[in-house]
Amino acid sequence: MTGVVCLVDISQVHPRPFSDRFFSCNHNSNPFLRSSSSSSKLNRRSTPIITRLNQHVTNSSTTTSSEIRVCVNRTCKRQGSMETLKTLSGIAPPHVSVNSCGCLGRCGAGPNLVVLPQSAFFAHCGTPARAAHVMFDLCGGDLDSWSNSLAALGLRNRAEDLLANGSSNEADVLLSQAINLKPLGGVHVLYKARSSTRLAMGNMAGALEDAKEALTIAPKYPEAYICQGDALMAIEQFDAAETSYAMALELDPSIRRSKSFKARIAKLQEKLIAANLP
Repeated sequence: MTGVVCLVDISQVHPRPFSDRFFSCNHNSNPFLRSSSSSSKLNRRSTPIITRLNQHVTNSSTTTSSEIRVCVNRTCKRQGSMETLKTLSGIAPPHVSVNSCGCLGRCGAGPNLVVLPQSAFFAHCGTPARAAHVMFDLCGGDLDSWSNSLAALGLRNRAEDLLANGSSNEADVLLSQAINLKPLGGVHVLYKARSSTRLAMGNMAGALEDAKEALTIAPKYPEAYICQGDALMAIEQFDAAETSYAMALELDPSIRRSKSFKARIAKLQEKLIAANLP
């Protein structure tokens, strides 16, 4: 089994007219549409398994891009693979993509997952601790730091629930606590979440700063560009907001179908028209 991780060099993205950016799409040329998408105590190990395997994988960058595919077929799903998928997605660093997939065989030993391009198979991945072991094997570091990543994810989940209920101040406190844990993975998502939270609090400068920090960590993170665009809209920098939304769309054309993204673009159009009136 082979896997393809599609990365887009945003330095090569050229701005286009407003209507072309948001309302046209060449699906055949879009690499994202062709790519595959589908607490027990932590024991210490001396050398991560996939750190050794990565020595046999040719990659031009210093950080090897990897994909984790989690089986969500019937048996693995009953054994908790959907939770494993959520946990891995929440603690993954930017260079590791996490996707669902069909049956990987070895049913009954699940939840099962495979790491590509190393083709490393992991069984019995049904606990957060096991998910942390997978990330340790793949990315290195130490298990204590990956434990912090799990704790930060738990804080983020609680913060998102609070934000959904209108408790943005409490959510901001939890997200700041999560960031202060210095987790190894998912940090860009924490900053993106705090950007949204601070925008809801009316802290536009803080929201913009956090969105920029998320993009510093993960320059190809579409949701951070959306958050940045939202913050720029709030401070009436409409041209900059347009560019930020366009970058998000370049990286992930599927957001064109999102109702919330369409609403953002409609609002932006109104603001641009009003700003250009004599």
